[in-house]
Amino acid sequence: MSTNYAEAKALREERAAAHATAIRILGKRGPLTTEERSTFDKAMAAVDHIGNKIAALENSNGNFTSRSFSGDPKRELAFGRFLRHGKASLEQTEQRMLEQRDVLEGAPMLTHVNTYSGLGFFVPTGFANKVEQATKYYAPFLSDDVCTVMSTATGAPLPFPTSNDTSNSAVIVGEAQTVNEQDATASQVILASYKMSSGLVKASIELLQDSNFDIEKWLADLFAIRWARGLENYFTNGTGSGQPTGILTAILASGSTPIVATGSAESTGGAQTGANSIGYSDLVNLEHSVDPTYRRGAKYMFHDQTLAAIKKILDKYGRPLWTPGIAVGEPSTVNGYSYTINQSMPQIGSVSEAVTVVFGDFSKFVIRKVQDLSVLRLDEVYATSGEVGFLSFARVDSNLVAASGSTPLNTLQQHS
Repeated sequence: MSTNYAEAKALREERAAAHATAIRILGKRGPLTTEERSTFDKAMAAVDHIGNKIAALENSNGNFTSRSFSGDPKRELAFGRFLRHGKASLEQTEQRMLEQRDVLEGAPMLTHVNTYSGLGFFVPTGFANKVEQATKYYAPFLSDDVCTVMSTATGAPLPFPTSNDTSNSAVIVGEAQTVNEQDATASQVILASYKMSSGLVKASIELLQDSNFDIEKWLADLFAIRWARGLENYFTNGTGSGQPTGILTAILASGSTPIVATGSAESTGGAQTGANSIGYSDLVNLEHSVDPTYRRGAKYMFHDQTLAAIKKILDKYGRPLWTPGIAVGEPSTVNGYSYTINQSMPQIGSVSEAVTVVFGDFSKFVIRKVQDLSVLRLDEVYATSGEVGFLSFARVDSNLVAASGSTPLNTLQQHS
């Protein structure tokens, strides 16, 4: 047994004990006293604190900055010089190695930015992977166990086929009898490639010239956090018009009927309503609004403050809705399903009829990335202040890829 495994096991047992203390208090009949509420809050704070320690220990992305990525050492050295000293520091062979060109046409890309000398550059494998892994850490949509992420070499429109065959099934056929035609309904969703930018990051010349400063890690982390914020928002709320189709927009367009919350008063005996709380029955109704086929491997998605509210609720049988994973590597669950946090989701009570919870098979929500990230270095714009600007560009799209009439995902909407 490794030291990390033993430590993770001990932390999970400690978290389970703290959670049990909190639930005993929450399950008490009648309103909690001030002392009981304080004890409950301290126990749940311990649950969250220990949970963060568990995630840091077990989550492979939790230590993404220490990962090692294989790539072309020559390209990585050339890219490092480009970041520190600009294109002029590169030999012609290194420039050709890094120049970004359109795969289909062989023509330079980003020519609208400036002249040929202002082109963006392909980044080496190590740098691209650092940005990607750090972005995954902050944006759950890109995690391997949430949505379907596809990388393509070009940004050409990508047709994604869908088919609804739920009305057909196998039938008995008599001897020498004709088989009836049972055609499947086929359609497609087109994924585009919207160009996005991280926005400008400025670095002083002194910073770039300091050989002890890891410019690539610093820049990768800044880019990743900005990409995570932007992508999470578009993948959640994007309208699909000139931008990716966000998951909330896509579910609404799919024809799914949202479940309207009735609130947690059924469990607490209090005055909570569907406008300001979520109850056990709300989650059960949401789960069963999704076809059983899609409930295999389904999960929840909500804001962290929504999770905080759910952690304080028991079902009508006195059982907690949120339970911590006990075994090492086992996720914590809500109503028996794992969940992912999305800080771009509306919070309970934020606006009337806010959609606060998504449930179902997230693999049907497809994110398309055009594979190569490009970086542009701006030498002249900030020369008077002794700084250099950096921009990164990428192309993405997203949409729910599901046949008409199917319900792989649905939402919980707070009452008006």
